[in-house]
Amino acid sequence: MANKKHVIIAGAGPVGCSTALALAQAGIQVTILEAEPELLLDMRASTFHPPTLDMLEDLGVAKEVINQGLITPKFQYRDRQDGLIAEFDMAAISDHTNHPYRVQAEQYKLTRIIADMLPAYPHAELIYNARATSLEQDDSSVTVHYEMPDGPQSITGDYLVACDGSRSFARKALNIEFPGFTYPELFMVVSTTDDITETVPDMCPVAYITDPDEWCAVIRAPEMWRFLLPTDPNMSDEELLDLDYLESRIQGFAPKEAKYTVSHSTLYPVNQRVAETYRIGKVMLAGDAAHVNNPLGGMGMNGGVHDGLNAAEKLIQILNDGASEDLLDLYDRQRRPIAVEYVQAQTIRNKKIMEEKDPAVRKQRQDETRAVLNDPKKSHKLMMQVSMINSINKSNAIE
Repeated sequence: MANKKHVIIAGAGPVGCSTALALAQAGIQVTILEAEPELLLDMRASTFHPPTLDMLEDLGVAKEVINQGLITPKFQYRDRQDGLIAEFDMAAISDHTNHPYRVQAEQYKLTRIIADMLPAYPHAELIYNARATSLEQDDSSVTVHYEMPDGPQSITGDYLVACDGSRSFARKALNIEFPGFTYPELFMVVSTTDDITETVPDMCPVAYITDPDEWCAVIRAPEMWRFLLPTDPNMSDEELLDLDYLESRIQGFAPKEAKYTVSHSTLYPVNQRVAETYRIGKVMLAGDAAHVNNPLGGMGMNGGVHDGLNAAEKLIQILNDGASEDLLDLYDRQRRPIAVEYVQAQTIRNKKIMEEKDPAVRKQRQDETRAVLNDPKKSHKLMMQVSMINSINKSNAIE
């Protein structure tokens, strides 16, 4: 049964939906405001890391995500010229997780799964076409004003969790700075339904391919192979999205005589930014509203879900158990340093490694990676890091 406490969620992406489900399962009234008329078919994020799957298991969601995804226990580091450098198997960290693997599934699958579950909780509501525009708060509540097709509306709750993306209305309304930088080049995702292993038989479903001129991350999803690539800042969007050009980019990493079928493509700018605080009063930021980063390593969506479920845990203790609101400051202390010291540092480093131009540095890096592969302790340490298990452990240890 729901209590009379009420949490508003801005945004029905993976972070907002996960946060809302956790609160609803705890009997807390929750309202999600989603600006779009329906859930977005967003394919940018497609990796679920082991600790995220463990958290989704607690929500009763992981099994269906796995059913709709592709279990991927191995990942590779490759070089465009030299081929396979090292292949790692996450079975080595099975003592730290119920899911010693990644699951490749587009992020929209998670939002749809959760949206289908929410009607089972009469105290949970998802409102579409609700574009949040402003907010006001006092010591007892927060009110969000939003636009609907038939005019302005407002809603009042005990707390607001803003999961409304990099252009977050809440972050702007509270004048929270979002320092960082934007990469000069756009990132491109090109997808094909053709089987890449017919051309490159030893290609793993997750492969990071270094190259000084044209690096690439290759990700296999259930229905397609996806290529994440840098672009030339001097080319127009029209030139970049030309079908022949897109097909040639795939050919550059998996050459074959026949043409590839390009099934999907997109361009997007990439930033590295972290909000100066994750909490002001009754309002918390989570996911892209709080931090954005490049996609190398698949840490953005996963870190966002970790934010949201951490925030939900704190709100459940406050609203159901009478805990102090000081817990919301603990949320900021636990999650913001992870974004700065772990996600930002790791993803910036990943890109630097992928595009390294110095031949000596590239060779040294390859030798170091092979040495890690051949040392069980170092290999275990690497997988604890890239799986994001270390980040969760570090976050939870902060008091």
